[in-house]
Amino acid sequence: MGSYLVRRFGLMLMTLFGISVLIFVLLRLTPGNIADILFDAGGYVDPADKKKIEHDLGLDKSIPEQYADWIGGLLHGDLGFSYQTEKPAIEEIAPRIPITARLAGIALFFAVIIGVPLGVVSAVRQNTKLDYVLRVISLSGLSMPAFWLGLLILMGFVAYFGTIPIYSEQPKGFWNALLMYSVPAAAVGFRSSALMMRLTRSSMLEVLRQDYIRTARSKGAPEIAINYYHALKNALLPVITVIGIEAAFLLGGLIVTETVFNIPGVARFLVEAIRWRDYPMVQNLVMFIAVVVVTINFAIDMLYAAVDPRIKYGN
Repeated sequence: MGSYLVRRFGLMLMTLFGISVLIFVLLRLTPGNIADILFDAGGYVDPADKKKIEHDLGLDKSIPEQYADWIGGLLHGDLGFSYQTEKPAIEEIAPRIPITARLAGIALFFAVIIGVPLGVVSAVRQNTKLDYVLRVISLSGLSMPAFWLGLLILMGFVAYFGTIPIYSEQPKGFWNALLMYSVPAAAVGFRSSALMMRLTRSSMLEVLRQDYIRTARSKGAPEIAINYYHALKNALLPVITVIGIEAAFLLGGLIVTETVFNIPGVARFLVEAIRWRDYPMVQNLVMFIAVVVVTINFAIDMLYAAVDPRIKYGN
């Protein structure tokens, strides 16, 4: 298994290097000089200010030198500073990371505890009324955009409770924070739970048709042991992959949800930075999201090595 871990870690580093080059190059392919864009957006008229922006961004250096300076700064925790707020980028990004992480964590928790059990039930009760109902619910979840569901939830709260569950200030206390994040997390997690439900159902049905399941039944093993020990254990392997993909998506793709519920997270701040043409902030935020996605996929690979004996003993 050691060689498997080394290969995966090397692949992760190569992927991060490729992504960093792609981000760096694409932002510099933006039509027009980035200093001119910032110059026009800020309404400056003094050419000396423009020269200062070019020097701060390192545009007076060669492209390889600019890339080396950026990566060196990232490795030392120096992310530059925001041209909109004139603060260090790390001070703008760091407070927003826990907010997005809490929202994504609660949404993923909802998705797993709802999607996986209901998927198992749907597979075990195949072609029953309960199975049809759960399949309709899962299709509804996959068909319903998270932002539209979020708007329906907001209108429902206004109609029935006379309040609107949007982020107004940092909640104090565990239960207040849980209540604040639960509503948007449920709106996002509903789609993820529907995906996990359908994948768990199809994976369980495939496993339940295997020869060793029929052998266990012929030996008189209890149905609970067959379904939840023998079958579910093997059916969860593809579900683990989807959980990792959804976790990466939730950490980096909550732009609309954070906007609808007024949550000052990383994804919403990225949109604001793009609108402000805050070049250093956009570059670092996109790289941060890329690091999160690649790291989560690496963690899923490690989890696969722990639960799948074919990987554990295959090297």
